[in-house]
Amino acid sequence: MDALDISRWVGAAAFARGRAYARDDRVGQLTWDRGAGRLRAVVRGSDGSSYPVVVDLEGAETSRPSIVSSTCECYVGSACKHAVAALLSANAAHAASVVSETRPPAVSTPPASDWRSGLTLLAPAAPAARRDARPLALRLEHRAPAARRPVRASGSRLLARPVTTGARGDWIAANLTWQNIGFQGESGGFDPRQARWFAEFHALRGTRSYVSPTGDGIALDDFESPLLWPLLDDARERGIAVVGPRGTRIEVGGAADVVVDASLDDEALRLSSAIVVDGSVYPADAVRAIGSHGVYLATSDRILIAPLTRALTPEARRSLGTTETVSVPRAELDDFRSTYYPALARRATITSADATFEAPLLTPAVLVLHASFESGDRLVIDWSWRHTGGATSELDADDDHFAPGDDAAGRREVRDAVLDVIDDHPVGTLLLANRELASSVAVRGVDAADIAAQVLPALEAIDRVELEVVGTRPEYRELVETPVLRVTAVESEQNDWFDLGVTVTVEGRTIPFRPLFTALARGAKKLLLVDKTYLSLAQPVFEPLRDLIEEAGSLDEWETGLRISRYQASLYAEFEDLADESEAAVAWREIVDGLREGAEIEPIDPPASFAGTLRPYQLDGFRWLAFLWRHRLGGILADDMGLGKTAQILALATHAVQAGSGPFLVVAPTSVVPTWASEAARFAPGLRVVTLGATSAKSGRAPADVARDADIVITTYAVARIDAPRFADVHWSALVLDEAQFVKNPASHVHRAMQTIHADARFAVTGTPIENNLGELWALLAIVAPGLFASRRGFDETYRRPIEHGLGADRLTVLRRRLRPFLLRRTKELVAPELPPKQEQVLTVELAPKHRRLYDTFLQRERQKLLGLLADVDRHRIAVFRSLTLLRLLSLDASLIDPQYAGIASAKLDTLGEHLDEVIAEGHRSLVFSQFTSFLQRVAERLDAAGVPYVYLDGATTNRAAVIDEFRGGDAPVFLISLKAGGFGLTLTEADYVFLLDPWWNPASEQQAIDRTHRIGQQKNVMVYRLVAADTIEEKVMALKQKKADLVADVLDGGAGFDSALSADDLRGLFAE
Repeated sequence: MDALDISRWVGAAAFARGRAYARDDRVGQLTWDRGAGRLRAVVRGSDGSSYPVVVDLEGAETSRPSIVSSTCECYVGSACKHAVAALLSANAAHAASVVSETRPPAVSTPPASDWRSGLTLLAPAAPAARRDARPLALRLEHRAPAARRPVRASGSRLLARPVTTGARGDWIAANLTWQNIGFQGESGGFDPRQARWFAEFHALRGTRSYVSPTGDGIALDDFESPLLWPLLDDARERGIAVVGPRGTRIEVGGAADVVVDASLDDEALRLSSAIVVDGSVYPADAVRAIGSHGVYLATSDRILIAPLTRALTPEARRSLGTTETVSVPRAELDDFRSTYYPALARRATITSADATFEAPLLTPAVLVLHASFESGDRLVIDWSWRHTGGATSELDADDDHFAPGDDAAGRREVRDAVLDVIDDHPVGTLLLANRELASSVAVRGVDAADIAAQVLPALEAIDRVELEVVGTRPEYRELVETPVLRVTAVESEQNDWFDLGVTVTVEGRTIPFRPLFTALARGAKKLLLVDKTYLSLAQPVFEPLRDLIEEAGSLDEWETGLRISRYQASLYAEFEDLADESEAAVAWREIVDGLREGAEIEPIDPPASFAGTLRPYQLDGFRWLAFLWRHRLGGILADDMGLGKTAQILALATHAVQAGSGPFLVVAPTSVVPTWASEAARFAPGLRVVTLGATSAKSGRAPADVARDADIVITTYAVARIDAPRFADVHWSALVLDEAQFVKNPASHVHRAMQTIHADARFAVTGTPIENNLGELWALLAIVAPGLFASRRGFDETYRRPIEHGLGADRLTVLRRRLRPFLLRRTKELVAPELPPKQEQVLTVELAPKHRRLYDTFLQRERQKLLGLLADVDRHRIAVFRSLTLLRLLSLDASLIDPQYAGIASAKLDTLGEHLDEVIAEGHRSLVFSQFTSFLQRVAERLDAAGVPYVYLDGATTNRAAVIDEFRGGDAPVFLISLKAGGFGLTLTEADYVFLLDPWWNPASEQQAIDRTHRIGQQKNVMVYRLVAADTIEEKVMALKQKKADLVADVLDGGAGFDSALSADDLRGLFAE
């Protein structure tokens, strides 16, 4: 193994300790299994304990094997100093294994007795050296810089080369070189063991070692491998002398150390360094470094080399050979003592020859527990060692990072005390990794509360352990009294039905029903409450409820309120629905039941204060909205994009204000807020409209203050999410969520925030209530109609899964029927026949030959890469989508994946250019969409080269409104838009051509892009071109997109038959042959 590779693997500190262990012969029972690539050894630790070590290597048959993994029974467990010692010892013992294995077989000898044969197999006798062999020696020669060059440390070299004896008995180079010494052996009359030693020496020198111009000398100055010193020891055993030029004595010292002498006078503390070798002191300017592990001193008649007890830092290595003295002004002496001295003491021995400097006391390092309390009951635990002066080291730092006297045994005692405390608390195991302290771990929820309340105080009480708290530490407390569970079943007026009541009380607190049952259903052992108290669920009182949860296999939805039938087989299904539904959901259902009994929509008109003229279908929409608002209900206005949903909502607002209601709250994407303000001024000039574009903390305006003087308050989703508690302080007449697909994820913060806002009625406004799956529809209904489908799990089991798997035709019918009163959707084809026609065409683009070959190569590579991963798409979704994205980019332009392919022509760019030339020549204007801004920039480059004016918009555009106005009011024939940035909030009827450069499997996104121009106000026919690269992944994306379009049509428009949105099978199909 290359020593540098070992050092990089474990770090400098562990490498230095392991090297010391190897030198001290602490490694035993060394075995090497070449077939398995496994090295085994037992290493004796500093405390006398034995640590079995296993190191797995790969590439063992090569000249530079690499480490795969290691295991050790020490507390580090892997990549430790014991593994280093094993590897370095293996290097020293087996560096010549290849040579020895290729030797001819020894002459057979008569069989010995059984016991002698057995011992010979275990401990073969060392081969005897040839008595007539020519001896070899290692000659060291110091070469100072040439006189014409400035004298500096980097100019000096200590060169090593092989030599042998000449005819007169002196040491000569003969024809020996480092390149041929390994092959000389017996053919040159040398002892093969000695020749192999020189081959090993040459192999260890490293690629960065200086070699003299003649190639005969290797500079030890750059010899980075610390295996030099055991190799020199081995040289003595093989009879190899270390010699110098005539008249030069060579000495190999036992140990060297850096010494810094401190002398304090009236002005400053002066620090000068020296090197001590076996008790003798040498000035630093007379010494040079051998790598970072040794030093040498060269005079006219003497060369001294010695290994260092502590590795040199790069700075210390460069300082050798100089007379530099560091001066610390007296005024900065305190800073030196507290900050720099501890680090210096770890790297060198500090003395004061004149006794003018008194070294500060270095106390043992303290184990610091950093506890960071974050929002959402998240707790991050980190460990580090803090030294005298405040410097810190990692949890597993080696001895080199600690002050003299701060030994590993003392630190082990501290860690053992910490582990004892953790063992006393079951939750403490979360702080461990491989039975040892994890350097960093994050916990949340009740685990964070339990650790903060029980474990941290106990850890803080340990000597040499300090607790450092970051953030605000919540006052977590465990409720320890026995809970009281109360279940009531009171007979109702109807036979066989009972009203159900369930309450759990602990220490005077009533436990919320929903989180309690959720925790029990998930098998949680504890439950955290909002007031930061928590309780154990592993108590006998909860066992009946837990048994009911285990018994139930499905969920039924409540149809008659909080009641159960004596004939129902299981209480659990009702308990679960009760927990998910809440009293509010029952109240909602009573209103809906009353609605279904015959109430009809009143044919009212907008008030005179409404300045617009509604089309017939818009008038119907207004009346539907007004009907729901009057009954304190909500719904989804899902008209096609461009049919004037904003005008219908504003008509409702004027109606509500005239009726004396409170203010409306409109939440919209940031880019759409100005549009709402301008449309309100246009259609409802008599209403008081206020926009809130910043949080109350930034603007100084609380929603309650603004609402007092407003009829409509318009804000963004970001502001509404952050300020949700303040918006909840206001009772709104209606909550309007524009582009409501922003809240389609029920697990998001913004979705939960919208649920907390109080309003008489809630409306979701979106042309795409379903983009991917039916769960998005449920998320919208959970806000605007929270009792229609009370349980998400019940909705999934009853509707979503059967329908998406093609097994629920009857469920689809029921779902449409239940949705009908609360979802209004009209398409352009049905209600706006006056719109000019829209023609869509797919332009199939053939890749150029070079492009085709490159695409096919990458396709096969990605298929091979994902072989096996596609069997479990959910676990490898990131890797799968990374490959999908690469192939989609490659379908557009090869240079998008690597600039080296810039010379390969993009057929899509060429096709687009040809069509744009024709369109522009005929006086038309075009919108060009792509999901990839990098490809839009390539289009922009092509337009620049052709001198075609254009306007550009993507998600990074800061002046969005100005850019849109530039296109609408200017004469640029082309508008380049990223699909994400241009999917909503734009009306661009000035254009009548749309180019979609890359297909996406979300049909709603593409339709939104097209509807930027095909909407009310368009006077021209609209042409839509989809560019699809033939025989690429884009064709399969088109097929997936059609399946999603079928999903929307089936649920919202009454289509027939569809499959799931984007399943694992779909993803596998994208890579199929």
